[in-house]
Amino acid sequence: MRSDAQRNRERILAVALAELTRSADTPLSAIAKKAGVGQGTFYRNFHHREALILEVYRHLVQQVTDAAARLLANRAPDGALREWMDRLARFAMAEAGLAEALGSAGGTPRGTLTKLGHGPLRSAVALLLRANAEAGTIRPGVTPDDFLLAVAGLWRLDRQGDWRSRARRLSDLVMDGLRAGAPGPGTRPQDD
Repeated sequence: MRSDAQRNRERILAVALAELTRSADTPLSAIAKKAGVGQGTFYRNFHHREALILEVYRHLVQQVTDAAARLLANRAPDGALREWMDRLARFAMAEAGLAEALGSAGGTPRGTLTKLGHGPLRSAVALLLRANAEAGTIRPGVTPDDFLLAVAGLWRLDRQGDWRSRARRLSDLVMDGLRAGAPGPGTRPQDD
């Protein structure tokens, strides 16, 4: 893809994420206009509303999963995990908005987004948990499924309310639970 075409696509995805999570019924023409592209460019990239929403979601999943490795490269494992949880909360709120938009587009079964995102998110969680277990900063034996169940409340927050402070509180509680029983930095976990 040419660099200008890639930039157009990235702008469309960014605008669509913002607009569709704000209002599920945002017209595609409004998204194209805000992205600064013509209708032809828009429809060359996304033939219909459902295709746009699914691609925005895939892009969003990629961003949140890629963030795990970037955070681990620049922060202590427990700091990376906690910061990633903030990103996960933003992801959960965006996912709720995109699910609403996808539902209004019709045709796609409920739960499609969750199925698309589960594997990549689970892999990112596994990477973060492994780094923390090796550093001794979380209790041993925590699985990605344990973690995802523990933070499932993020998906229950009211995105129209004060979700940010509630998400921070929930994430802090989960981190406290993960740290309880941790062997401590510099202590490698015992194999079972």
